[in-house]
Amino acid sequence: MPLALIETGHCNVDLKPSPIEPSWILEGNPEARSHPLSTSACGTAKTLIWSCTEGKFKWYYDLDETIMILEGSIVLESEGMPPKRYGVGDVIFFREGAHAKWHVEGYVKKVAFLRQSTPLGLGFAIRAVKKLKRMFFVSAERRAARLMEAG
Repeated sequence: MPLALIETGHCNVDLKPSPIEPSWILEGNPEARSHPLSTSACGTAKTLIWSCTEGKFKWYYDLDETIMILEGSIVLESEGMPPKRYGVGDVIFFREGAHAKWHVEGYVKKVAFLRQSTPLGLGFAIRAVKKLKRMFFVSAERRAARLMEAG
């Protein structure tokens, strides 16, 4: 069955336990929960809602991840970056390979956009193919639509 071209979701969903790797926990008993909202057809991009209770832990990123904090706040620290507090509305991008110390102050809820990065050469090839596709196929579709309108 083909995937829908448009999917919708909501941030107020029931979250299921999504435990933090025990060896990453530095302080407290942070309890993480999550719920997937969408996944790309190729499986390389996902969107999810994630929450966590108070605690301190390390996090290692094996994918590119962009987050926007919906509720609560965190203090984030990483090599070469002093501790800084982030709260509602803040957007943070973590590149694949990044690692950070998270200090959840009470509670945090975020929406996360996860993307598997592609090698530089492959990324260039994909962009070139997409540009050619837009140039030839989109303009052909537009010409056909104009002919139908004029007809």
